[in-house]
This record gives sequence, structure tokens and C-alpha cells, in this order.
Amino acid sequence: MARRNDHSREELVELTLTCVEDYLKTQPYHSLSLRKIASMIGYVPSTLVNVFGSYNILLLHIVARALDELRSQAERKLSSTTDPKASLSALAHLYLDFAAENRYRWQLIFEHSMQGDKLPDWQNDRIQSMTGLLEALLRKLSPNKSDEEVVQASRVLWAGVHGITLLSVDDKLFTDVPVNGGELIDNLLAGYLSGWVQA
Repeated sequence: MARRNDHSREELVELTLTCVEDYLKTQPYHSLSLRKIASMIGYVPSTLVNVFGSYNILLLHIVARALDELRSQAERKLSSTTDPKASLSALAHLYLDFAAENRYRWQLIFEHSMQGDKLPDWQNDRIQSMTGLLEALLRKLSPNKSDEEVVQASRVLWAGVHGITLLSVDDKLFTDVPVNGGELIDNLLAGYLSGWVQA
């Protein structure tokens, strides 16, 4: 068992988060616990509580890193186009691809609960940043829409893309013929955006 002074606080944070991310490449977060993570890195659970504050916050740091990665990929994708519809499509497909490639990390993002605790500002800022990307593209597409209309449309699109992604990743579309999640997303965007722009 490692002693507390074997790593600096920063090194221990990175060691812990990298260990959990490696675990989530093949296993769901439900099978993790504070004790299990501590054992994997050679520390006692109380050390992780001292560093992160709680198991809940430790997992939230994993969520934050996943959102940072998704945001970075989104910015790279969006740098190659100025057309709002093409950008919205790129974002939606990126979301689907990220979930398919990082199934258990993506699952943690949407299943993690603060269990009544307030979401820290540093995490809330990340969420606002991601939804802000979507809202900015919708404003470009239809600049005359009100802020309320833009926010509502962004959540409709996100909910639709999220639902398709969830059902695709879990293979729960229940069809007799193969259905491509990307094609469903294209169908959703084409139909919704056409009606929204004209309304």
C-alpha cells in the first residue's frame, strides 16, 4: 500500500482519474466503488476522500474530463465549416460517435447523480459551454428567433439526438432490419430544422 507522500496531490489526482478512465474502457462505473479504486492505485479510501472530498466528486471529475474531451473534439469539427446546418450535423454525429467509442464514460455522464448536493460551478460551466455551442449554431441559422425559442429548440434537438444515441449504443431500436443511428440523426435534423427555420 502506497504512503500518502508517495505522490503529490496533483499526481494522486491524475493517477486516480487515469485509473478510473482505463477501467471504464471495458467496465461500467456501477461495478466501481471508492474502496475498489483506492485498492487499484494502492491507497486507502480515506486518502481519496481527503483529495476529492467524496466519491461523488471523484466521479464528477471523470465526467468533467469526458466533457472536456467532447468539447475539444467539437471545436475541431466546427473549425472546418461555417454552415450552421452542417455544423449541427457534425456535432450530432460526433455525439453519437463519442458515445459508441466511450460507452461507459458516456454512460457515467448521464447517469451520475449529485444525490441532492449542488452541482459545482466548474461542472455547471462545462455543461453551459456545451449547450452554448448548440444555441450559437441555432442563432446563426435563424437570427430572428427569440432566446427562449433558441433554448427550446436546442433542448429538443439534444433530446432527440441523445435518445437516438442511447438506443443505438444499447442496440434497443427493435427493428427487423438494420437501422443506422447516423441516418436517424440526419432524418431528425432535416425534419426539425426545416420546420423550425420556416416557423
